[in-house]
Amino acid sequence: MAFGFDSEPLKANGSKGDRYVVLQVVLTEKFFGTGSGIGSLTNLQAAINEQAAKGYRLHTISTTSSGSKGFLGGDKIQATMVFERLDAFSNQ
Repeated sequence: MAFGFDSEPLKANGSKGDRYVVLQVVLTEKFFGTGSGIGSLTNLQAAINEQAAKGYRLHTISTTSSGSKGFLGGDKIQATMVFERLDAFSNQ
């Protein structure tokens, strides 16, 4: 079974300079496919690294099953990540 992004990661509305950023990623598990889930790890890693490059660190991550596409369609897993701005610590 393999995973892939169901769509582009979703980002909560906010303004520039927010202390926290919330990002949601929906992964789809494909019943038939190649690979062992490495693609999903690569996609999650890319999302985390993109926020790190913007000056945020991963604060919290949670996952939940968010439904099924039916027979042979695979399941969906929703990952919600909270990132904290690194320079927020220097303002204390």
